[in-house]
Amino acid sequence: MNIEKYRILNEELPGSIGDLGTFLPYVIGAIAIGGLDATGVFTMFGLMYIFTGWFYRVPVPVQPMKVIGAAILVHHLTAGEVAAAGYMMGFTLLFLGLTGLVDKLAKFTPQSVTSGIQAGLGISLALLGITFIKTDLFLGLPILLLMLLLFGNKKIPASIIGVLGGTVLAFIIHPELSFPHLTPGVHLPTIFLPELADFNRGFTLAYLPQLPLTLTNSILVTAVLAHDLYSDRAKKVTEKNLCLTLGIGNLISVPMGGYIMCHGSGGMAAHHRFGGRTGATTIIMGSILLLTGIILGPSGLALMEIIPKAVLGSLLFYSGIDLVTGVKNIKGNNNFYSFIIVVIVSVAVNPAVAFIIGIPLVYLLNKGWVKV
Repeated sequence: MNIEKYRILNEELPGSIGDLGTFLPYVIGAIAIGGLDATGVFTMFGLMYIFTGWFYRVPVPVQPMKVIGAAILVHHLTAGEVAAAGYMMGFTLLFLGLTGLVDKLAKFTPQSVTSGIQAGLGISLALLGITFIKTDLFLGLPILLLMLLLFGNKKIPASIIGVLGGTVLAFIIHPELSFPHLTPGVHLPTIFLPELADFNRGFTLAYLPQLPLTLTNSILVTAVLAHDLYSDRAKKVTEKNLCLTLGIGNLISVPMGGYIMCHGSGGMAAHHRFGGRTGATTIIMGSILLLTGIILGPSGLALMEIIPKAVLGSLLFYSGIDLVTGVKNIKGNNNFYSFIIVVIVSVAVNPAVAFIIGIPLVYLLNKGWVKV
């Protein structure tokens, strides 16, 4: 086997499934509870994953927007309301990218604030992973330990062994489980347009609470992390480009029945932790999702649901830890103090509030109006 094939099988392929922990729960909820079309969701995610791999050349993730995912579960948003929020988000991100306003926002944001949000997101992901593992400790704990033991092994990919081994172990531990009935064929997305009334709750319950998180995690922190992890190879991963790919991607995806997409630092950390180093990582994941949507259609959801939450929790836990340990260069009392405050608020409330509090706090500290 030549070096390139070895690298793809032992790094890019395992890295491609590293973000399933954040991807699947929200997608399953959007389809099962929100009523979104599985064919459109999987197909459009697949196309977007493939595009980002080709364009960025490093593993820039494509994830479901999480605040909107929570709103689907809590407020029972309809597919039309989710689509309405997607249009508003797409146009907003496109505007911010084209006008250059997002670049000014990035320059205005202190490094201690972006690092604090990154660490806070990492802690939140790790805690969510623990919550998932606790749903089935007899399954989750062995997989968590097994993946830890495999991280130093270059021949046995931890993510693939964890996901496949954990799924098989779940069927052994729980003999009542059964493999789902699949209906292969040729399934294509259909055009879906929201009604005017959908923009009401779509704006207040989805778009407004999601936008600050998207700007901080999907744009600002993702750009910083990409350059930390991949250096010059991440030269295309700029705040402007991230806004443009998300803006255009959502405006194409939503009318085809897709779910609202974002990038994310947690997803990037997950792809990197499990081996992803190039755009091949996301191209592989995109191809899997694209084929799932086109060939399996609605039954693709049933196939994805066989992966236990306790197994996904291990992926979440380790990608969260990587986000925290990836924080660097927090020097000086003022920077460290603002960093800690942002971390705490990110975990206790959310990253958007931490961003709003963090920037004026840094200013007050630097002016000497607040002393620590």
